[in-house]
Amino acid sequence: MAANAPITMKEALTLGSVGINPQFITFTHVTMESEKFICVRETGPSNSVVMIDMNMPMQPLRRPITADSALMNPNTRILALKAQVPGTTQDHLQVFNIETKTKMKSYQMTQQVVFWKWITAKMLGIVTQTSVYHWSIEGDGEPVKVFDRTANLANNQIINYRCDPSEKWLVLIGIAPGSPERPQLVKGNMQLFAVDQQRSQALEAHAASFASFRVTGNDKDSILICFASKTINAGQVTSKMHVIELGAQPGKPSFSKKQADLFFPPDFADDFPVSMQISNKYGLIYVITKLGLLFVYDMETATAVYRNRISPDPIFLTSEASSEGGFYAINRRGQVLLATVNEATIVPFVSGQLNNLELAVNLAKRGNLPGAEELVVQRFQELFAQTKYKEAAELAAESPRGILRTPDTVAKFQSVPVQAGQTPPLLQYFGTLLTRGKLNAFESLELSRLVVNQNKKNLLENWLAEDKLECSEELGDLVKTVDNDLALKIYIKARATPKVVAAFAERREFDKILIYSKQVGYTPDYMFLLQTILRTDPQGAVNFALMMSQMEGGCPVDYNTITDLFLQRNLIREATAFLLDVLKPNLPEHGYLQTKVLEINLVTFPNVADAILANGMFSHYDRPRIGQLCEKAGLFIRALQHYGELPDIKRVIVNTHAIEPQSLVEFFGTLSREWALECMKDLLLVNLRGNLQIIVQTAKEYSEQLGADACIKLFEQFKSYEGLYFFLGSYLSSSEDPEIHFKYIEAAAKTGQIKEVERVTRESNFYDAEKTKNFLMEAKLPDARPLINVCDRFGFVPDLTHYLYTNNMLRYIEGYVQKVNPGNAPLVVGQLLDDECPEDFIKGLILSVRSLLPVEPLVEECEKRNRLRLLTQFLEHLVSEGSQDVHVHNALGKIIIDSNNNPEHFLTTNPYYDSRVVGKYCEKRDPTLAVVAYRRGQCDDELVNVTNKNSLFKLQARYVVERMDADLWEKVLDPENEFRRQLIDQVVSTALPESKSPEQVSAAVKAFMTADLPHELIELLEKIVLQNSAFNGNFNLQNLLILTAIKADPSRVMDYINRLDNFDGPAVGEVAVEAQLYEEAFIIFKKFNLNVQAVNVLLDNLKTIDRAVEFAFRVEEDAVWSQVAKTQLREGLVSDAIESFIRADDSTHFLEVIKAAEDGEAYHDLVKYLLMVRQKTKEPKVDSELIYAYAKIDRLGEIEEFILMPNVANLPVVGDRLYDEALYEAAKIIFAFISNWAKLAVTLVKLQQFQGAVDAARKANSSKTWKEVCFACVDAEEFRLAQICGLNVIIQVDDLEEVSEFYQNRGCFNELISLMESGLGLERAHMGIFTELGVLYARYRFEKLMEHIKLFSSRLNIPKVIRACDEQQHWKELTYLYIQYDEYDNAATTVMNHSPEAWDHMQFKDIIVKVASVELYYKAVHFYLQEHPEVVNDLLNVIALRVDHTRVVDIMRKAGHLKLIKPYMIAVQSNNVSAVNEALNEIYVEEEDYDRLRESIDLHDNFDQIGLAQKIEKHELLEMRRVAAYIYKKAGRWKQSIALSKKDNLYKDCMETCSQSGDRELSEDLLVYFIEKGKKECFASCLFVCYDIIRPDVALELAWMNNMIDFCFPYLLQFIREYTGKVDELIKDRIEAQNEEKAKEKEEKNVIAQQNMYAQLLPLALPAPPMPGMGGGGGYAPPPPQPPMGGMGMPPMPPYGLPPMGY
Repeated sequence: MAANAPITMKEALTLGSVGINPQFITFTHVTMESEKFICVRETGPSNSVVMIDMNMPMQPLRRPITADSALMNPNTRILALKAQVPGTTQDHLQVFNIETKTKMKSYQMTQQVVFWKWITAKMLGIVTQTSVYHWSIEGDGEPVKVFDRTANLANNQIINYRCDPSEKWLVLIGIAPGSPERPQLVKGNMQLFAVDQQRSQALEAHAASFASFRVTGNDKDSILICFASKTINAGQVTSKMHVIELGAQPGKPSFSKKQADLFFPPDFADDFPVSMQISNKYGLIYVITKLGLLFVYDMETATAVYRNRISPDPIFLTSEASSEGGFYAINRRGQVLLATVNEATIVPFVSGQLNNLELAVNLAKRGNLPGAEELVVQRFQELFAQTKYKEAAELAAESPRGILRTPDTVAKFQSVPVQAGQTPPLLQYFGTLLTRGKLNAFESLELSRLVVNQNKKNLLENWLAEDKLECSEELGDLVKTVDNDLALKIYIKARATPKVVAAFAERREFDKILIYSKQVGYTPDYMFLLQTILRTDPQGAVNFALMMSQMEGGCPVDYNTITDLFLQRNLIREATAFLLDVLKPNLPEHGYLQTKVLEINLVTFPNVADAILANGMFSHYDRPRIGQLCEKAGLFIRALQHYGELPDIKRVIVNTHAIEPQSLVEFFGTLSREWALECMKDLLLVNLRGNLQIIVQTAKEYSEQLGADACIKLFEQFKSYEGLYFFLGSYLSSSEDPEIHFKYIEAAAKTGQIKEVERVTRESNFYDAEKTKNFLMEAKLPDARPLINVCDRFGFVPDLTHYLYTNNMLRYIEGYVQKVNPGNAPLVVGQLLDDECPEDFIKGLILSVRSLLPVEPLVEECEKRNRLRLLTQFLEHLVSEGSQDVHVHNALGKIIIDSNNNPEHFLTTNPYYDSRVVGKYCEKRDPTLAVVAYRRGQCDDELVNVTNKNSLFKLQARYVVERMDADLWEKVLDPENEFRRQLIDQVVSTALPESKSPEQVSAAVKAFMTADLPHELIELLEKIVLQNSAFNGNFNLQNLLILTAIKADPSRVMDYINRLDNFDGPAVGEVAVEAQLYEEAFIIFKKFNLNVQAVNVLLDNLKTIDRAVEFAFRVEEDAVWSQVAKTQLREGLVSDAIESFIRADDSTHFLEVIKAAEDGEAYHDLVKYLLMVRQKTKEPKVDSELIYAYAKIDRLGEIEEFILMPNVANLPVVGDRLYDEALYEAAKIIFAFISNWAKLAVTLVKLQQFQGAVDAARKANSSKTWKEVCFACVDAEEFRLAQICGLNVIIQVDDLEEVSEFYQNRGCFNELISLMESGLGLERAHMGIFTELGVLYARYRFEKLMEHIKLFSSRLNIPKVIRACDEQQHWKELTYLYIQYDEYDNAATTVMNHSPEAWDHMQFKDIIVKVASVELYYKAVHFYLQEHPEVVNDLLNVIALRVDHTRVVDIMRKAGHLKLIKPYMIAVQSNNVSAVNEALNEIYVEEEDYDRLRESIDLHDNFDQIGLAQKIEKHELLEMRRVAAYIYKKAGRWKQSIALSKKDNLYKDCMETCSQSGDRELSEDLLVYFIEKGKKECFASCLFVCYDIIRPDVALELAWMNNMIDFCFPYLLQFIREYTGKVDELIKDRIEAQNEEKAKEKEEKNVIAQQNMYAQLLPLALPAPPMPGMGGGGGYAPPPPQPPMGGMGMPPMPPYGLPPMGY
């Protein structure tokens, strides 16, 4: 875009540069809600959302998020996501805070969301198919429906939704396909909705936006809607832009409706607006079209300002750039374009090219833009000349950049004479300025002067409150004459720091001085201020000092100095308060001050010092010194805390009467173990009784540090059991040391603390029980409870009982048994029996406990001592009370058995005793009684053992039979049982014959079976079943007999079968089959008419098919024939099996028959069978197999007849099967019948009928079919037919590569190329065809490659062709492809690596400027240096802006061809690069081109000047040496330069060097040199050249002494003329100053007179209320004289805080 265009376009970003794939740069993937963020949604294998912050665009934030839409909040890092709920049309909305990584809100819409947008920073607009919702991100609210969509937006694509700033007006915009008369012109529709009125209006528009505009005369902004439309009516296209006010304010000036035409060039006839943005900063409307046109209009007048195309690619998204006054636009290429107003050119553009001066002035005023200054000034002068002062004032107030708001303008209004009855123009001017905004410093001062003169201070206060005046020091000085407070405010705003400090000091607000000084960085005299405050307000002085101490950078006054100030006035408390505050950090450098504050308080206020020390805020003071003072002041604990020597501590610590005990205890915690013990010992020595409590407390607190053993030793040393008792009492709970616990018990016992002894012995688990028991027994305490506790807990009950009995403490024995632990009563009774205690006492003791007494251990104790009868009364008493305790009854039973008191009755009738226990007790006494007890309790093992042991087998047999327990039977019948035979004999002979219970017999039989005793079982069963008995007809026993015989004696089975009838024939037959007794099984099945089972035995077991057939003929049952048929089928007798199936009329096994017939190739028999089956069932398998059988026996005619008849055959499957088995003729019949053209085509291929195959493939129109036929034709070399097929294959992208490989594998390269060339003309030709043809050209016809890629470069898959060209080494074509693919780095590399074929100078220059890798530039330099040095300068000129010139020079220097790039270095020397300058200077020196060398040195100074000068100062060429002198002169080495010039007699150069040096000594030395050399003319010339630095007296002296006055005289004349001129100028300046002073006095008089004239009109002109109580009119009162500054208590100060200056 041209530099003078009013709109500037620049590329802010390319989305591709931050890794965005071009396929995602679309309207549905990219969103930009404001100028701050861009959000891109990437889909594909890995879904993600990319958030680009426009402040740092090269650092995008990519997050793995799957969503259908993503929107970034306009202001903050908040992301809104939309995703469709799977399986529904509903959308799920979520809002996330990216910074805090939290989900803010979530909601699932019941309708599909078609469009959504942030309409404000807190509100989302959501559009569905029918309605529009608003969803606030604040609170927990759901989306709220706002309005329904109008009918004109039905079936529209919604592209935008907006609201005005007040959220009272909403607009929804959509686009739809164009009208039938011009469908390519997209139609735009708009719905405008008024929130207050709840009404909608449908309009035609493509883009719209809201704007605010203040109409002249209205104090509120008007809401405007701007919209652009492009419509067609009767073939006529109309493009308009409208600006309309919404909701006009009644009674206020309104905005008149505006409209303007949108002119679309012919090339953009179908283009339409897609977006509209408003620039509130400049009052412009931007209309952007889809094809990249930009229209700019003035909002106020709708005047067209500018039109241009800003993007060659379609624009699909725009966003307002409010900070720039422009907008962002994103096109399909991914460019993010920023359009802004060119402030320097827009106004000249409008005034010049558009010739619209009024619009230019309005733009300049509205946007404060340059370019209209002359117009504004000219207009102002015209208005002033026409006496239109009001309009002139308004113009001056609105002038752009304030060009008219100058003192000249004020003076101009002041100079206008005031007409009677009119407002003075000056007041009109000031009033206009006040309504427009803020006055500048000069205007504020002039206006305030008028107001102060009128004493209208309230006006000033109002204007300052409204920020209408610019504050200055002069304004403050003016206002101070009437109001000090108001003046202070002005001084503060004007940052007149000295005046502010003076004002605060005058008001005695010293604290504000510090605050203000810190804010503005001012440093007042703090010492003076502190002394001033100290005289009158000591506490205020403390506060001020503290404020100083908190200042940044430290306190400006030393703390010690401040403290001394307080102490000089004996302000101890104030000094202390100050120091305590400032010394809070407790720094080492404050040690002296810490000592000081403690000293002064210990001497004067010890309690204060004690409080300070108690706080522990100081740690760097002199501790020994403070310790001494504390001891003197009676603060002994503080003294102890500060002393560090043991003697001092011992001296002080004995004053326990004056030390608080707790503090003393805490002090002990600070001492070492040895010192603490020493001090404790001293305290006990001094006063054992008085200090014992402190020592105990100390030992308690620090037992870990001091060691419990040491403390105990200390107390024991002084024999203080009381101290030991109290110390160990606190230590006991945390100690597990048995010795500690014992000592405590010992101490408590010796101090008479019996209750504590009892408690510890009861609760403690750590004392030594044996030791404690012995101690307590020795101590013989009057209370035995501690001993009872120990013995009871640790199992010393017998010892306890013995101790108590021998010490006649029977009461404690009773108490222990009855109350403490009745459970240990048996042990007590046992010990009492051992101690031969009377039985009466023991019985009484037992009866006293009764039910609480554990019976079992009591019985055990008595039984051990053979004293069980002792318990008879006790046990009978328990039984009489209803006790069911088993132990009670066991004991009672034992007593009855021993006494032989009818024990059988007890054993059979008592239900409570334990049979095992009592039985065990009876075994040795009477085994029969033991059996009775065991039988009662079913104690199987015990009963078996006792009967075996005592040979009671009859009792055992009866018990086992009656018991009917399988486990018991298993045990007694175990082969390992040596008594099994005796038991079996008793069971057979006695137990079972006696039994009448079938269950007992059954259990016994099962037991025999389980024990595998078949012979014994048979013998038993024959006796029961075959002989007369109650069980001879029993069904189960007959079954059992036969089954047992089958298992044990098969020879008896046939006899049993014939003799028995009541048995389970089917089951027994199956068992016989399993036992391989096939004949017996056949007889059983036959006996019970089970013919199927019988024939199965013949077939499956006896394997006699002939007997089975004979049996089948005999019984003539279909089921029997079916079994025979199935067996024949299994044996491979297919024909016989089919015949049997037909006899059985069985069609159920057709699948097996079909398989067997196919395996045996018996298709004729199969046909007969299948025809039978078809009559019984309609199965697709049957019909299908019948067709297949016909095909196998070549009965094609019957196939045709069959498929024409009704059938259920699966013809596609049959056809495929016939095809797979190469029965192509039959398959052709089937495929033709079912119109399966694809299969028919491949079948015809198999039959070599290619033309027919092609016709069938055409009907099938399947890519796979075309491909198969094509490949077959290629194999058959039918290339014409193959091409027909191939053209239908290659249009499918997925099949193209396979076709190409097929042709190439068979060497048909020309045919393949012909096929691809034919494919180029297809309507559905795709990129793959063009790409594959390019690859083929690269491989087989490279001469056509370049032409192909040039013609179709846009339709190629360039990377694939690049790989092919790289493989085939077509470097020129490869380079071209790299260029087309924008891979300039690879293109350049290819050219350089294969230059003989690929290099072209012009092409390479175009490539090299576009590469991204900087290293390629230098590689290209090396390449040209080696192969094309003649054009290396041309290359370097192209890349000059991109290379490091130093590196290029180094490359050439190393190659030794520095001169080769001389033109290049000359071209880039303007960059003033050191390496370039030095290289060129070397060349110039070598070429002796001193003119160019001097020019280079003058223009480019970045080189080693001294090095160059030293190099050429001895050059044989004079001019070179002169250049060296020149370099020295430039480097400031004047002496070297002059010396070198003197050597070559270059006197002029010497003089010029002296003059430039400004060194008087050098110049005067040069004069002496010329005199010495006799160069008089040079002497005169030097005086002229060095005139400014040569002292006149030196020049005259040298000339006079060397007779050269004549040569000095011109210098003397010039000197005299110069000084006389200076004197004349001074006199003239003095006269002018006097005249100016007189003129100023006269002007001030005129101003005063003018002010008197304006005074009466002042209130009417100024837009501020009059002061209350002031009447109209009023006169002018001269201002009161200003008092000098010294009147405020401070010395007079010069203006602006500077010292007075004198001359």
